Amino acid sequence: MLFVLSFSKSFSQNKSPKDTVNFIYYPDKIMVRANLSTQTDSYLLNNKKGTNLDLETNNNYKLFLSIDYKFIGFSYGFYPKFFGGNKDEDLKGKSSFSDYNFRFFLGRWLQTVNYSKTKGYYVANMSDFNPDWVEGKDQYLQFPDFKTIQYGMSTSYLFNPKFSLKSITSFTEWQKKSAGSFVPSLIYTYNRIISKIDNLNGRQKEFDVRLAAGYYYNFIIHKNFYIAPHLSPSIGVKFLNDKSVDSGVETIEKETYFTRNIEGGIKLGYNSKRILFGASLNFDDSSYNEDKATVISNNKIYGLLYFGYRFDAPEFVSKPIEKIDDKIKM
Repeated sequence: MLFVLSFSKSFSQNKSPKDTVNFIYYPDKIMVRANLSTQTDSYLLNNKKGTNLDLETNNNYKLFLSIDYKFIGFSYGFYPKFFGGNKDEDLKGKSSFSDYNFRFFLGRWLQTVNYSKTKGYYVANMSDFNPDWVEGKDQYLQFPDFKTIQYGMSTSYLFNPKFSLKSITSFTEWQKKSAGSFVPSLIYTYNRIISKIDNLNGRQKEFDVRLAAGYYYNFIIHKNFYIAPHLSPSIGVKFLNDKSVDSGVETIEKETYFTRNIEGGIKLGYNSKRILFGASLNFDDSSYNEDKATVISNNKIYGLLYFGYRFDAPEFVSKPIEKIDDKIKM
């Protein structure tokens, strides 16, 4: 977090911000939101010389509960079983998911820290491997011990001071006039993939670094409504260490790959002083060439519904956060 000190002068203030010609601020409000997403986790092994392998988790929805105040935010994500989070567990097996995300808005800088864990996959394209397989009757090939763990961080910079990234992410302020901005990001993640199949134990470690060239725009319609599209292509490098033990024989492979990713979407919604709600459609496509014949990809297209409410921050919350805010602003 050394960059916090380096750029602290660029966003120092002595008092709570007041509304300007471009923004409405909510300095004393806590924003709580519920985000219901149709996002699923999947891995596609695209074999140009053979049959593709499509691994997916058994879930319908993800639910993210978020809270944001001033410059700091936190969200927790999980599979909501009370919404039918898992389906056909007798045929597809069980899946579990948990996600923790912290975000810090420091002037034009945004820093995120994320941890997520997903377990339980099944082969979605069973008919490609077994022509006699009957959907809805026969079991899918399951990998209940296939587990992915990710530690991630990202550092982003907002170029246009007249554009509010908070107005479409944390909702701790609102934009009055339509505007957009180039938002480049440095993204770094550490992944662990653990698999256990009969006598085969595999442990794969991945370290990814990529640079994204994102652009966001927020169209303001009749003061309280907005439409916000964004697009963020990126390229990077993946350092992979694969260790497997098959019937007591250990194999270690180390490889380096160039990765490509493109993500984007469009969000629309309504905002008032207390209540806000909306929806978005998003996509995320990442891939790399494992060899000349095999492409590893992770593709996601999903929708999201959200509802939020702002309320006055209690004193036991506002005081310590204000102290931290004062120290950061120096």
